[in-house]
Amino acid sequence: MNSRSCHREEVESLSSSAAPRDCGKDDPDLKEEMGKQFVDLLSEELKLQETVGEKHMRHMNITFGEARRVAAQYQKEAEKCNTATETCEQAREQAEALTRREKNMTLLWERRARQLGWEGE
Repeated sequence: MNSRSCHREEVESLSSSAAPRDCGKDDPDLKEEMGKQFVDLLSEELKLQETVGEKHMRHMNITFGEARRVAAQYQKEAEKCNTATETCEQAREQAEALTRREKNMTLLWERRARQLGWEGE
């Protein structure tokens, strides 16, 4: 079958119940060409899917890198906060110790003053 016979079949099929898409179904050359087109379409689709996948992967890598950077920044801030908290805790403990010593010294001087006759307020 050549293209003329296919064209003739299309014209004849208008008056019959056969669909025009059946044209060339028995033509091995046409089947081969259509098969090539189908393979080309599938290849193009696979390439497009690969491109989309690569873009998606790049975006994920960028997002992941940014998340790691932000997490590291928060970690540094948390470490600063922990260090400041420890410093404050040490200062509080030192202040409590100094307050106890001052209170003990005050009690000692008050006791001596009472022994010497001071009656207080």
